[in-house]
Amino acid sequence: MVTFLFTLLILIPIAIAIDVSEKVDNFLEHPNLGLEEILNDYYLNFIIYYTNTFMPLALFIAVILFTSKLSNNTEIIAITNAKVSFTRFLYPYFIGATLITLVSLGMNHYVVPKSSKVRKAFEKKYISNTKQKNELKYISDFSLQLTDSTYIFIRSFNTETNSGYDFTSETYDGLELKSKLFADNLRYNTKDSTFALTRWRKRLIFENRDSIFSGNKIDTVFNFTPRDLIYKSAFAQEMPTNELVKFIDLSKKRGVKNLNAYLVELYKRTSLPIASYILTIIAVALAFRKRRGGTGVNLAIGVGIMFLYVFFMKIGEVLGSVAGVNSLNYVWIPNIMFGSLAIYLYFNARK
Repeated sequence: MVTFLFTLLILIPIAIAIDVSEKVDNFLEHPNLGLEEILNDYYLNFIIYYTNTFMPLALFIAVILFTSKLSNNTEIIAITNAKVSFTRFLYPYFIGATLITLVSLGMNHYVVPKSSKVRKAFEKKYISNTKQKNELKYISDFSLQLTDSTYIFIRSFNTETNSGYDFTSETYDGLELKSKLFADNLRYNTKDSTFALTRWRKRLIFENRDSIFSGNKIDTVFNFTPRDLIYKSAFAQEMPTNELVKFIDLSKKRGVKNLNAYLVELYKRTSLPIASYILTIIAVALAFRKRRGGTGVNLAIGVGIMFLYVFFMKIGEVLGSVAGVNSLNYVWIPNIMFGSLAIYLYFNARK
């Protein structure tokens, strides 16, 4: 555990140093931005995020370093000569891996999302470029299913001013259209959660006739907010798991077609901590035997495997976000692949 903490304390300052070198120009562009705000709102939450991200990888390196030291001191030879099985030898490692996995699961599902919300708000205000801000600011040609019978369509909406134009709401009875509401403009009032429709027209459809009403302005209520119009994967990182699950379920009912980016974030919160067990077995099996070259060779092999794991993890996330695929399978592909490697190394080490 001490080696794990030591490894983590090496990785985090490196990440901070790289990030500072990239963003120092953004900080200097804002004369009113103070050091206290940078440290509290950004780097404190930056440390929480990357500490959680690096946990399984830091554990992997720590296990290699620790086991290599045991091996180089011929302590493992003494242990095996005492008829201690490889499985029994793994017990303390799995106790440590379990502690780290539990901490990582708690942080992944609840602590990091709340932390990311503050960090991303800071990034949006001081770091994001104009293109990134506009992607979140302007929504165009958006449709949403509010209930089983109600659908809305918006030509354009500005999430900063909470206003848009060319709004349509349709209500159906099965496949039969019952009413249609048009408005040239709409504006959301955050105080009472109502929408103000300007130059509106409403059409009620009956069997033998239609009724049309119109007016200059009307206030009404709909089962959505401007935030529901923004479907960006970045927002998934800001939601605790219980909130994210509710959001996904509600979005499915509303007919949102591609929620895979949100599903990837949900599944990743469990798959990455569970990888601690897989990486622990691999690391122990690699460093279990004394090698010519000592710790350096084991560490080089370990870093190579760690690089491959991160590489396949990122590929799985990207492929899992594509519409029409099973996100769960793609997110767990790295664990399945390296889990198979861990099983092979485990049985090989037992011999």
